[in-house]
Amino acid sequence: MRPAARGLQREEAVALETYTSILRAGRCDYDRGVSDAALTLEARIPPSLAAVVTERLQDADRARVAERLGQGDATLWGAPGTPEIADRLGWLTIAERMLAELDDVCAFADGVRDEGIRDVVLLGMGGSSLAPEVLRRCFPSPPGRPALHVLDSTDAATVRAVGARVEIGRTLFVVSSKSGSTIEPLSLFAHFWALSGAGERFAAITDPGSGLEELARAHRFRKVFAGDPDIGGRYSALSAFGIVPGALIGADVAALLKSAPEAWRTRVRGAADGGAEGPDRPDRGESSAAIWLGAALSALAAAGRDKLTFIISPTLPGLGLWLEQLVAESTGKLGTGILPVAEEPLGEPEEYGEDRVFAHLPDLGGPDAQRDGRVQALAAAGHPVITVPTRGTGDLGRLFVLWEIAVAVAGWGLRINPFDQPNVQQAKDATKRVLAEYERSHELPELTDADERALQQLLGAAAPPEYVAIMGYLRPSAEFDAAVRELRAALRRRTRATTTFGYGPRFLHSTGQFHKGGPRTGRFLQLLHDEAPDVDLPGAPYGFTTLKNAQAIGDLQTLRELGLPAQRVRLRGDPASAVQDLVANINRLAGSGRSA
Repeated sequence: MRPAARGLQREEAVALETYTSILRAGRCDYDRGVSDAALTLEARIPPSLAAVVTERLQDADRARVAERLGQGDATLWGAPGTPEIADRLGWLTIAERMLAELDDVCAFADGVRDEGIRDVVLLGMGGSSLAPEVLRRCFPSPPGRPALHVLDSTDAATVRAVGARVEIGRTLFVVSSKSGSTIEPLSLFAHFWALSGAGERFAAITDPGSGLEELARAHRFRKVFAGDPDIGGRYSALSAFGIVPGALIGADVAALLKSAPEAWRTRVRGAADGGAEGPDRPDRGESSAAIWLGAALSALAAAGRDKLTFIISPTLPGLGLWLEQLVAESTGKLGTGILPVAEEPLGEPEEYGEDRVFAHLPDLGGPDAQRDGRVQALAAAGHPVITVPTRGTGDLGRLFVLWEIAVAVAGWGLRINPFDQPNVQQAKDATKRVLAEYERSHELPELTDADERALQQLLGAAAPPEYVAIMGYLRPSAEFDAAVRELRAALRRRTRATTTFGYGPRFLHSTGQFHKGGPRTGRFLQLLHDEAPDVDLPGAPYGFTTLKNAQAIGDLQTLRELGLPAQRVRLRGDPASAVQDLVANINRLAGSGRSA
């Protein structure tokens, strides 16, 4: 083991030693004294599905999945030398290594605070922005620390709004991109550099040797933090991509990192049907919850329960968005996958199809008897329910790693590579194609908006195991979020189909992979809204509105080229009100007995 970091306390050094020994031994079962019994995962799997889960767990035992994962054995997911496997396992030890680098990170954050910086604007996308967004929502900045703004949109109104909330001269802009070539953060950098032009007001987080690293050196950025090239973006929460923004806002990132090993110690009980035990259904209380969870989810997905619906305590805001990317982008490929369902309104048991599995993440420090009762009703109705207890925001490090392990194991169970994202490039290529045409003709392709009949055909025919993906290319707002929740609830009541929602272009780096690479069961409704005036994009012959529209057009064209049903609605006037009109139409048609 490498020496403990300078300044680490004795208990931190012990944590590092324990963490490393766990991984090197490939151990996932531990003495009861080192785990928190209150955090034991509980599973209620109906008898009709218990056999497939048990069989997959037996397969995992025979394949020595726990041991091999702990040892970083890349052949769990493919033949030796398979691209994007052996060089994507750095997340297994990143918490230890970040603890060793924490003095430097915290010194940087303290310097920013001491200089009187009031705001930090993170310019990122996907894996570079979602973990910081979770930390921003979960850890409000204490007095004296700057506020964090996560900007992962090409919507002109969103860019304007962030710029209006900060004082440019007292703001640090953090450009965050693993590849260093992603169009969104580079476009945002160009905009804010034109407003500031001061290198000391910029920092970068990127992999060594990237184009962004070169750009940062050339523009004399205040600091460049190196990412780990052996970690994919969606597994980077505890790397510099999450820890640096967390340190800047004063979050206890040391505690976050030190809680990571607990993911390996968390146990599971009640792995069969509601906790029943017997000679053919042994108590799995000694089993690793993360390994069990991944194996079980892959088995349930293969049995048709492939809509993983998260019910998360409101004390963990934003966690669903991070989980959404982790699950969708890791598993949605080669015609299979697990569709994560985040921030969906909780419904009655009869509203859900038989394609659901529920993951309940309650906060033990803030119990909610009403929510718990509704979750229990889902289990009583025969839906698989897996409860992953948490201790709130202080438990995020453990939760990040637990779910990373589970999703990696689910990839093993589905026989896919959970670390690549082959279909994300389709959306990028489509955007480039549309922008190239715009530069030649100075016009974007014309797409016809869906009329009432087209919407009826798209939405009315939806039924499990199909899902409806609602894709919003517009400025995020609480009002629009509320209207979309009503739309999702109305569609579920009418069709029992699963719904998802994401803001574009963010979801292109998240559920977009599942949309194009997963099972062909999706129906796609694109909602588009522009707010004048546009925002110029320095160095480009177009502004942010054109870029966003090109991304939306390219995405819709790609879905249609794949033979998937996809329609667009350009929202007029107030976008939230326009969605509420759509909800009213669905409710009216439902009341008349017609298709939605």
